[in-house]
Amino acid sequence: MYVVRYLRTHDVVSLGFLAFLTALNVIFYTRVPEWVILVPVNLLVSGFIIFCAVRFSDLPEGNTLRIVRDWYPVGMLTFAFSQMYYLVYPIRQRDYDELLIQIDYRMFGVNPTEWIAQFSHPVLTEFLQIIYASYFFLFLIAGYEIYRRKLFKEFNYFILLVVYGFYLSYMGYLLVPAIGPRFTIHDFHTKSEELPGLFLTDIIRESLNRGESIPPGVANPEDYVKRDVFPSGHAKLTFVLLFAVWRYRLKCRRYMYVIGTLLIISTVYLWYHYVIDLIAAVLFFAFTIMTAPYIDKWWKIKAERISGRSDGDIQ
Repeated sequence: MYVVRYLRTHDVVSLGFLAFLTALNVIFYTRVPEWVILVPVNLLVSGFIIFCAVRFSDLPEGNTLRIVRDWYPVGMLTFAFSQMYYLVYPIRQRDYDELLIQIDYRMFGVNPTEWIAQFSHPVLTEFLQIIYASYFFLFLIAGYEIYRRKLFKEFNYFILLVVYGFYLSYMGYLLVPAIGPRFTIHDFHTKSEELPGLFLTDIIRESLNRGESIPPGVANPEDYVKRDVFPSGHAKLTFVLLFAVWRYRLKCRRYMYVIGTLLIISTVYLWYHYVIDLIAAVLFFAFTIMTAPYIDKWWKIKAERISGRSDGDIQ
């Protein structure tokens, strides 16, 4: 088929995840009233991915539309994450925070977010809050270095690891919905007093809260927040990032090792995650890097059989 020869593995993974989201909307339409909007939007986004692949893959390097084709997954991840807000809690209709709290307590004999509070300081809080917020930009920095070096085969595999890793995290949110210790163990409304920063902390927190669908000033933020705790996407995808910068020997890797380590620590220090979320992140990370090569190989063989494309023809 003509279309197949232009689809990269990460395109297929994204199309598959969109199909999965669409199926959830249809199956649970009585619980997800937004399905009448989400289903056609998913179909439009799927069409956009195919259109970009077919029309823009053969354009020369540096062409604006070719750049759109290569980098569209950045927007795709944001779109898919936003859609989870409408699906996770309406479909599952319960949270598992009590279970996650019990697991943490049985492992450590304390609540880790309360224990780590002894090390809190406004300067440290400010620093870690900035590190936590830099999460998404780290992938852009690493991806840009690979792309700038014109290692396009490596860039495509890096994108595959990232999008596949994110989608698996989203699956975890469906399996174990939870809102995190800032709502359960701690008081969300007093976080600025109990865990204060300096100049930027409150601004960053407010921005992140909006990104998680929490309206400012509501009395019951736990009813609005996305169920995106288990596994810790910040930790899981940071492991993916560190694996990639090590694998491709990127110049930024030394900085990434330090920032990545601090970012993982910040997830507990800043009350966003339980420690069991980090343990789950390690397991999800291991599953991602072990299965991604097989998915990549499967699609390349299948595409070659269907279209006659060889591995060297990947755009």
